[in-house]
Amino acid sequence: MRYEIPGGSEPISPEYTELLARLDRLTALLDSQFRIPWTPIRFGWDAIVGLVPVLGDLAMTVASFYLVSLARKLGAGKAMTAVMIGNVLVDTLIGAIPIIGTVFDIWFRANERNLRLLVDEIERRRSSGV
Repeated sequence: MRYEIPGGSEPISPEYTELLARLDRLTALLDSQFRIPWTPIRFGWDAIVGLVPVLGDLAMTVASFYLVSLARKLGAGKAMTAVMIGNVLVDTLIGAIPIIGTVFDIWFRANERNLRLLVDEIERRRSSGV
């Protein structure tokens, strides 16, 4: 897992840790699995599958919403979920534009943005004891 959850007053269950690790793996698969050689540019299946008009974008939107549902299971509140859905919708709408959309997918990485939001919230809660 790329993100470490800081210690807090309550232990983290193995199920919670595994769910977070699954979310992390799927996010990497969709947004940063591959790297363009000799550059720092990373991309994932979202950019590749998104090259298929309509169906590719639809499939990646469904996958992104699945990741948002995992974030809800991990404790994302309604406000955070709304921001995450907004990220997915922006990615979907702009990502549907041929060529420009693929470049946007590589740059925007909605799933990684959403994972970072969730991890920041988990860290905040654990450090404050909430």
